[in-house]
Amino acid sequence: MTEYDHVTDDMEAVVEATELPRRLKEKVYAALDRKAEETGEVTIEQATDIVEGVRNRYEQTRVDPLDPVGTVSAQSIGEPGTQMTMNTFHYAGVAEIDVTQGLPRLIELVDARKTPDTPMMTVYLEDEYATDREKAHEVVWSIEATRILALGDVSTNVADMLVRIDLNDDTLLERWPTHSNPSEIAEIIAETIEDALGVDARQSGTVIEFGPNEPSYRELLQLVERLREIVFKGIEEIERVVIRKEEIDGDEEFVLYTEGSAFGDTLAIEGVDASRSTCNNIHEIYRNLGVEAARETIIDETKNTLEEQGLDDVNVRHLMLVADIMTNNGEIESIGRHGISGNKDSVLARAAFEVTVNHLLDAAVHGEYDELDGGIENVIAGKPISMGTGDVDLRMGSRVAGDD
Repeated sequence: MTEYDHVTDDMEAVVEATELPRRLKEKVYAALDRKAEETGEVTIEQATDIVEGVRNRYEQTRVDPLDPVGTVSAQSIGEPGTQMTMNTFHYAGVAEIDVTQGLPRLIELVDARKTPDTPMMTVYLEDEYATDREKAHEVVWSIEATRILALGDVSTNVADMLVRIDLNDDTLLERWPTHSNPSEIAEIIAETIEDALGVDARQSGTVIEFGPNEPSYRELLQLVERLREIVFKGIEEIERVVIRKEEIDGDEEFVLYTEGSAFGDTLAIEGVDASRSTCNNIHEIYRNLGVEAARETIIDETKNTLEEQGLDDVNVRHLMLVADIMTNNGEIESIGRHGISGNKDSVLARAAFEVTVNHLLDAAVHGEYDELDGGIENVIAGKPISMGTGDVDLRMGSRVAGDD
């Protein structure tokens, strides 16, 4: 007997008699239980009609044997892709955060680029960090790279060959409440720049001064450039963090959007909800959460890219097939000559994609043999492709007398 209160033994027998997958049977049980609870009673005839309707719908959605699912998926994604724009848009609802969208983003995903053109993260918070703005800002300052221009003003004194920093007390207290002493800033500057250029930083109150050992305008400018590169707090790859209050599952909470990504470092920060946070770099997801999470990210990112262009009628199963092919060997492979297409067993299939002459020459040098198992190579050779009816052999036979 099932765990549902309103599902009778007769209903269970009807459901179990079908050849539906177990997960689909569980959904049918839940639907019958919910219907019986709403109406008071579901007859066995009604239950049979529901089960038959689900079974028919399931049969209609199944792929027929020998269907060229790869070709259909390529058409399903490729045709809407011709309608996509080549522009970069603001991320939906987030000011000042630009992310690549449209066709460039789709190409990034299928090419499995190591680094997106506009990396970004969506960081969710937990407990009081999600509801208290002050606590949320603590996470912001732990993530966002804090450089010298965020802490004060920088000027150069050419006459005395000095770089002068005027720190802002309020900014120091806001961004660095536990280490807001100007002397600590001076120590970080001295330790970072001294290794390269051998200078000492002198600090008096909120003023820090340092300069080259030998009078040199060129070295003075180098000092300023090195100073601007120092990250005093936060993650170097994260240039900016935007904080927004959003309604999620009926509750309002703060969500962080970052310009730049360092997914692994961000997950380790106190207050970050690692179970919901994500980023648009599939390789970072793969390194930190594994190949299954990377597969889900490819599906979600591709689906979101199409939907933002108004192309939401592409069946998600086609996107799932692309993600499966890219990740089925436990790593992320691109769809191209450096990935899946370039690693096919068929010489002609590889040659048909790109760099035809190179593939044919290499195959000839190594004595490769093409079995002509796939569609592309059979089209090239002028043979029926091994899909659909082309993969079925019919033989004429005679019935022997006496056979039943």
